Amino acid sequence: MQLHVDLSQRAVVNSNEIPWVDSPLSGVQRRMLERDGEEVARATSIVRYDANSYFDAHTHSGGEEYLVLDGVFSDEMGDFPKGMYVRNPIGSKHKPHSKDGATIFVKLRQFDVDDQDYVRIDTGSRKWLPGLVDGLFVMPLHEYQSEHVALVKWGPGTYFDKHSHPQGEEIFVLSGTFADEHGSYPEGSWLRNPPGSEHTPYSDEGCVIYVKTGHL
Repeated sequence: MQLHVDLSQRAVVNSNEIPWVDSPLSGVQRRMLERDGEEVARATSIVRYDANSYFDAHTHSGGEEYLVLDGVFSDEMGDFPKGMYVRNPIGSKHKPHSKDGATIFVKLRQFDVDDQDYVRIDTGSRKWLPGLVDGLFVMPLHEYQSEHVALVKWGPGTYFDKHSHPQGEEIFVLSGTFADEHGSYPEGSWLRNPPGSEHTPYSDEGCVIYVKTGHL
């Protein structure tokens, strides 16, 4: 399967407008945002676990990164409630499940081969840092070489200067509405801006977004 595989092209998806697709495991469904491959694939997805659903034990040959959007997601390493940011490096193994149900934003097979850190961050308890303009706050989550991952909180009426992304940018809107001169993106929207792209972002109502830069 190939979906938004050309990283040189801009991609925009409102995940609320695409169907849930059954996975091979009962009670686990996905909304696919980008995918290159079949069941083993480079992928960005929203994955929903019903209560008492399990996924088979498996190895992440290209690494796994996820943010828990709702509920409690679990594996042998612990229980991860809403707001947990997790990175499992290349070669890591687990058997994920959810007792009461969970939804996660997950990226697979997108790690640098030398980025081998396990990461566990409770974003609900971590402090926000001041951003580059008034009304903007940043919560760094991970960085490796040129790749930077963070949550960014925009207060209502916050505007940012026009800027470029030499190595690309990816955004997932967690709450509120994010916008730029190309459009308006409500909660659940996923954007991928290619290397060399530029924009002038803002938020009239305020929002919180997941942002990854320097990785494309």
